[in-house]
Amino acid sequence: MTDLVVEGLSVHYGAVRAVNNINFRVPAGHAVGIIGANGAGKTSTLRALMGLVPRSSGRVSLGGKDLTGVPARHMVRHGVGYVPEGRHVFPGLSVEKNLLLGAYTRKWRTQTSEPLAEVFELFPVLAEMRGRLAGALSGGQQQMLAIGRALMSRPRLMLLDEPSMGLSPKLIADIARVLARLRSEGIGLLLVEQNAKLTFEVAGGCLVMENGEVAMEGASEQLRHDPRVRKVYLGM
Repeated sequence: MTDLVVEGLSVHYGAVRAVNNINFRVPAGHAVGIIGANGAGKTSTLRALMGLVPRSSGRVSLGGKDLTGVPARHMVRHGVGYVPEGRHVFPGLSVEKNLLLGAYTRKWRTQTSEPLAEVFELFPVLAEMRGRLAGALSGGQQQMLAIGRALMSRPRLMLLDEPSMGLSPKLIADIARVLARLRSEGIGLLLVEQNAKLTFEVAGGCLVMENGEVAMEGASEQLRHDPRVRKVYLGM
């Protein structure tokens, strides 16, 4: 099993406590969402898991292997794919070269053709634009590219930070379908989102964060109908 297990995770920026002693699990092939207001600690949680910001305390493991001390540059070798907030594609490189950079841990030609074909099958528009500069793509196409780039390493777990940000309702629905397919193929998903409706659609379980702590957690269907969640996060 390739469960992600997070125990006692805390993050501080100087004297500011961004994440305080949180615990959760992402079972293999399942999706878990994290929702909350700006400043709740969602992105800090994801960045700490990836090793992009120091952890004040806590343990992170994937499939029973302790990843607590693994630096960010090596996380992909342990099966973790990361889709950052804001996409961060390389605008001066082609779509295809952006994707190939996601496979930097694999043998350059012998082990990249198959995942590249899979990404193009998942996102046909990227196949059509494989030679176009990434900076010329629309926001939605860049989001597809960022997800495709993370998939090139054949991850067991995907960390996604605000994948719906700035996208039209149609593109959000397209991204939701892709994430549901990845989950069905056995890839674990940890999804940080302000779009609670998307989170509840994609993820079976959800954490609600406030002030760096897990204020509520449970099945998405349960939280979707919770009066507090509906008022604060769904505006209903």
